[in-house]
Amino acid sequence: MSTEPEPAETTEDTGPGTPDDAAPAEGAPEPAVAPGPQGEGSGTDAGEGDAAPGLSEAQAELAAQKRERERIERRKAERKAPIDSGGKLSGTAADLLAAVRAVEGGRKPAATVFAEPEPAPRRPAPEPVRRPRPEAAEPVAAPGTVEAVRRVLTGAGAPEALAPQAAAVLGEGAEQLLTEDPWQLLRVPGVRPEQADGFARALLGAGCAPDDERRGRAVTVWLLEQAALAGHTALELPALTAALDRRGVSDPDAAVQSALAEGEALAFQDALEEPGAAPARQEAADDEDAEDDEESRPVRVLVGLERYALAEESLADGLARIVGSLSKESSAAWERMPASGGAAELVRAVAGHGLVLHTGGEASLAEPAALVAAARSVGLRAVPACHTPDGRDRLARLLGGTAEAGAVTVAGLLSGAEGPGRDADGAFALDLLVLSDAPRLDVETAAMVVESLPDGARLVLCGDPAVLWSAGPGRVFADLLAARVFPTVASRVPDPGPLGELVSGIGVGELNQVEAPGKEIVIVPVRDAGEAVHRTVQLVADSVPRAFGLEPGRTVVITPGHGGAAGTRALNAALKERLNPGPGRFGGFDPGDLVAHSPAPGRTVQGRVERADAEGLHVVCADGPVVVPKERVEQSLRHGWALTAHQAVGSRWPAAVVVLPGDAAQALTRPWVYTAFSRAERHLSVVHGVEQALPRAVAEVLPKPRTTRLPVLLRTQVPAAG
Repeated sequence: MSTEPEPAETTEDTGPGTPDDAAPAEGAPEPAVAPGPQGEGSGTDAGEGDAAPGLSEAQAELAAQKRERERIERRKAERKAPIDSGGKLSGTAADLLAAVRAVEGGRKPAATVFAEPEPAPRRPAPEPVRRPRPEAAEPVAAPGTVEAVRRVLTGAGAPEALAPQAAAVLGEGAEQLLTEDPWQLLRVPGVRPEQADGFARALLGAGCAPDDERRGRAVTVWLLEQAALAGHTALELPALTAALDRRGVSDPDAAVQSALAEGEALAFQDALEEPGAAPARQEAADDEDAEDDEESRPVRVLVGLERYALAEESLADGLARIVGSLSKESSAAWERMPASGGAAELVRAVAGHGLVLHTGGEASLAEPAALVAAARSVGLRAVPACHTPDGRDRLARLLGGTAEAGAVTVAGLLSGAEGPGRDADGAFALDLLVLSDAPRLDVETAAMVVESLPDGARLVLCGDPAVLWSAGPGRVFADLLAARVFPTVASRVPDPGPLGELVSGIGVGELNQVEAPGKEIVIVPVRDAGEAVHRTVQLVADSVPRAFGLEPGRTVVITPGHGGAAGTRALNAALKERLNPGPGRFGGFDPGDLVAHSPAPGRTVQGRVERADAEGLHVVCADGPVVVPKERVEQSLRHGWALTAHQAVGSRWPAAVVVLPGDAAQALTRPWVYTAFSRAERHLSVVHGVEQALPRAVAEVLPKPRTTRLPVLLRTQVPAAG
């Protein structure tokens, strides 16, 4: 590596933490308020009544869910006073509470408390439960509702700027809802419990108490939402009650019970596999010995929000359907695919299995590209997909670089803007879907993709397991690998050159000294954040263009977070002043500014400002031109010369400058370093101010664990791969 004088500073949370202090994954914008994915039951209720004759299983399940929601609404309307210590609970909620307490206290084995219904027969060709939809603007409340909410907020001393968001989140009648239950303000993104407490004291006066049931319920939901922003799809019951206790909830068990009774959260029990034990299968439930073993197996009780619970169950069910829907007749064409070269193992695996996992670095993408070409050569409809426009274009180049390459983005495929479209049943019109950056899949997106696959289709999920996990809840690709029930093909193709050697070492926990005769890697030591910013601007504007002939827009700057003296905000301000100075007439932006556009949570696309007019800010992005309305500019756009690693994952640039200021040491992990360093194709500069924290992070700091249910669901629904 070469050494030059350069950098350092900036931090932001890079992964999930405890449910109490969870922060959004890096680069994820404010969570959108939208309905979650639908599934085939939450696992907490056996349903209400049998399906009516003539109804499909999906229709019957949807009807049961509708009846359950109507029951919950009736209970809300009929309730005249707070529920007292669970004494007024009845039906499923009371049964569930008793079950949770019995399991927690060890008085009853899990199998006798949580009886599983008999599995329904697999339906041959279900229509997707949840239709994907194009990206939409955030909901806007009626002006009258906004004004009424503004009066309630200002009357209690809360910022009136919250009124549009609160009205949009809470909907019609928001002012009455806030008056009756001030802690509903916690549903507005960015509001914290202490702020909602102050609002409640101002509204309720002497009627406000820390042990108010409404507060406990609202804080429970808020903690689950914070956990989701940190990547968890559910929380273990002890972790949730401990977090509630830290938030001053006097009776955490009663708070959880109230949230369950009101249908604002769901509870589950999952049997845990003992070390060395063979995975349990659903079919074993008929065996008497298996029942005895089930009773003695330890369990964990989880609590989660409905949208993520249903997404995980829907994903597991969809994967089981894909694996089980192959027929001998449909396999004939797959067996004719030419299998040669490095992709031969992958081609053979796909010929015999509905889902195949493929792991490897950037160079290994040649293998899934060869698979797509082989499938098309025998008349199969194969579609390669990637999350980012840059990833889509890299796939297309591997397939010839023409329009016929047919590579798409995941968002475009789901919305119908790209790809083959859908058939009469709502499924994708394809035989093979190859998704090349699977680690970016969150649980809701994965469920939507799998639900949209037709019976008999193959799915290949490819990716580098060493990169950062998804910005949204879940760790789908890692969970699928850990489940060990699907065939997995590990590529043996290494990434080339000094950069490939450096990144490969980081992947196994080693930060090696690498020979870089062509200045492929340069280390720039710095003493403080000010020097880090100065050296970064110098590299982007002068050094890299002079040495490699690259325009400044083709070099990405990556730093651990948005805040701090060397975060994306500070770096982008300095880079704008040098590369495109201007007054920022439109929301701080000028024509020619490089920007990062976030059309949806977890998605970031680079673009360049073209002009501004009455419609909004016109931006030419990598996935096409967009117009950002004036009221959305602050939420959807940032300057984009400097990004976080989560924003950069999935894309690559000819050159990358990674800024590691001194205060970023605690934010560094092996996946973060691996992701940031591997964004460079030709040149990497490291502005280095963290000293020994960098090699220590690579060697010792693994990603924070995420709590998910997918591995348990897969073990019970998907037969082990042969």
